[in-house]
Amino acid sequence: MKILLLVIALCGALGCALPIGSEGEHVSDKDMAFAKKYMENYYPDSENTPTDRSRSHTHIAAAKIREMQRFFGLQVTGKVDPMTLEAMKKPRCGVPDVGKFSTFAGSPRWTKKALTYSIQNYTPNMERVDVDTAIERAWKVWSDVTPLTFTRVYDDSADILISFAVQYHGDFVSFDGPGGQLAHAYSPGYQTFSGDAHFDDDEFWTKDLKGTNLFLVAAHEFGHSLGLGHSNVYGALMLPYYQATDLRNFRLHQDDITGIQFLYGPPEGKENPSGKPEPPPEAPSSDMCDPHLAFDAVVPLRGETLFFKDSSMWRKSSRRREIEKDPISAFWPALSHGIDAAYEVKERDIVFLFKGHKYWAAKATVIEPGFPKNIHSLGFPKVVKKVDAAVYDESIKKTYFFSGDKYWRYDETKSSMEKGYPRKIAVDFPEAGSKVDAAFYQTGHLYLFSGSEQYEFDSKSRRFLGMKKSNSWFGCQ
Repeated sequence: MKILLLVIALCGALGCALPIGSEGEHVSDKDMAFAKKYMENYYPDSENTPTDRSRSHTHIAAAKIREMQRFFGLQVTGKVDPMTLEAMKKPRCGVPDVGKFSTFAGSPRWTKKALTYSIQNYTPNMERVDVDTAIERAWKVWSDVTPLTFTRVYDDSADILISFAVQYHGDFVSFDGPGGQLAHAYSPGYQTFSGDAHFDDDEFWTKDLKGTNLFLVAAHEFGHSLGLGHSNVYGALMLPYYQATDLRNFRLHQDDITGIQFLYGPPEGKENPSGKPEPPPEAPSSDMCDPHLAFDAVVPLRGETLFFKDSSMWRKSSRRREIEKDPISAFWPALSHGIDAAYEVKERDIVFLFKGHKYWAAKATVIEPGFPKNIHSLGFPKVVKKVDAAVYDESIKKTYFFSGDKYWRYDETKSSMEKGYPRKIAVDFPEAGSKVDAAFYQTGHLYLFSGSEQYEFDSKSRRFLGMKKSNSWFGCQ
């Protein structure tokens, strides 16, 4: 039963109301039951200890909720607050969560390099040839970075069986209908289901992003079939939640590569002297410690800070030491050529991204319906053609927009521009000059970037606190 925890599904409901968030807010009985079952399934007390069914059905350990919140970069409250409940309800994989790249308990792996797979049946949503192509492409994601090969066979002799099913389908884990759990896969060596992958046929499977993309989900599940657990690194394929992303320019994240090469090593003939996995190729760009480096935009996002430059971004996180670099297209294909400004409203779990006269709202990598919109819908006069920088001050629920030599302040609660604006940047933030290229807020401080310099201000008094190089966040001297 130990490994059963690795494939347990999202399901069910018990019930009770419990205080959340600010005083007076409550979770409904249905949502509290959902949250309790979610935590039992994806954050069990331990792999060796079954869930304590004798506890009150209202009880969810605060420590386990904090663990889940830290994993996904949410505000750590220890309570089932609205943002936490929203995160729990996202479509996802049925395997419990761990941190960074991880393997299953005992690091199970295949002992041979030439593996076979068989497609047992098909979903009615897609043409058979499109299913075959998606599955083949999903295996290629992993064969490209390992010495493994994957060959299709047409009977049950295959190492890995792939099937579509609904509700109860003969294993330990029933599917739950549309949404919720999309698929699950078993680790290598797991009894009669070793490596097998099952897909919920109540989902609307597609070859594009108009439904649930089969290639993206299959590539994730096949990571489990090969022995990988979940990652909490945003952009990684092994993140538990479904991430709609650019299909044409899909590239495996370095965190996924590090994990799978830990189990199987790099492709044969490509080992390097250090024995470390080779990183994926990157487009040429300026060095992050170039003293003249200037950013297009800076924004916090779910516990990370993103620094944008042209078509790339650097990602700084308190959860890891290294600074990662990724193409913007890996997160937001519509903005692959760069952005002008960005800001996050953390309590709504939304990031806003600006390019020219348009802006987008996204939850992580998923663009919200109805976007992009014109920036003038926010209340800018027609003479404003673009936003140079934006920053949300969470202490007052207001967003500062910088354009040219002026700035505006927007009330996020009232969804309107405040009266008395625009004002001159040089009057209220004289040390920063007359133009701001990027900005972000952190723990009561506003950071305004102009060229290769950043200027720090107290967000309440606007008192100037100091100046550093823009890339000082990277540990550059």
